[in-house]
Amino acid sequence: MPDESPSWLRPLVDNVGQIPEAYRHRLPAGVLAMVTASKAASSMASLLGDGREAAVLVLFSGPESGPAAGGVPDDADLLLTVRASTLRHHAGQAAFPGGASDPTDDGPVATALREAHEETGIDVSRLHPLATMERTFIAPSRFHVVPVLAYSPDPGPVAVVDETETAIVSRVPVRAFINPDNRLMVYRGNLGRRWAGPAFLLNQMLVWGFTGQVISAVLDVAGWARPWDTTDILELDEAMVLVGEDGSR
Repeated sequence: MPDESPSWLRPLVDNVGQIPEAYRHRLPAGVLAMVTASKAASSMASLLGDGREAAVLVLFSGPESGPAAGGVPDDADLLLTVRASTLRHHAGQAAFPGGASDPTDDGPVATALREAHEETGIDVSRLHPLATMERTFIAPSRFHVVPVLAYSPDPGPVAVVDETETAIVSRVPVRAFINPDNRLMVYRGNLGRRWAGPAFLLNQMLVWGFTGQVISAVLDVAGWARPWDTTDILELDEAMVLVGEDGSR
């Protein structure tokens, strides 16, 4: 329902098709080749029936009217979770609410809403799905993931529903992602063999990986991004150590 979008989200909703290009426009040639190969692998995996379908909820909340000069309202926020540290896969990782589809789900929007309710207790009747982003194959987990962009003027209370699955549920101010001081690049393992991706160091979490890439692309496409230091590069474990009460470095 794109017409349910507030004015300040329209630049993103109207240009959601540019998200894939925003993922890639700063990538070096070698990395771009890997991304292209991954996309080809996604198509092949779909043909072979390999991998599972999944969806995540990219939920923005805030007033229906934005600043007169444009941009994002000061009280706009984005819903994120942090996975429990005891999980076997992706322990302690910040993520959008979401997960694998069930046979009874009527497409990715239904999956994203159901999973968000199960993880955060959110009242999905308050949410307005606006658009779906490009389906992406996440090779390590073998999931085909569809991010579902949604909006709510007031989503109501959210909280951790199952502590064995989720450690934190938080509505993070959008301005925290826009703030250049909170941005860095993160890589995992040997930088000579891996590539660094956009990340966000916040008070309670480090947002990196697929979630960090989506948020970075959203900021670019919506026109909210501000210049930041892309030469500030840390290895993942080094960056995780910096997550604390004030997120300072």
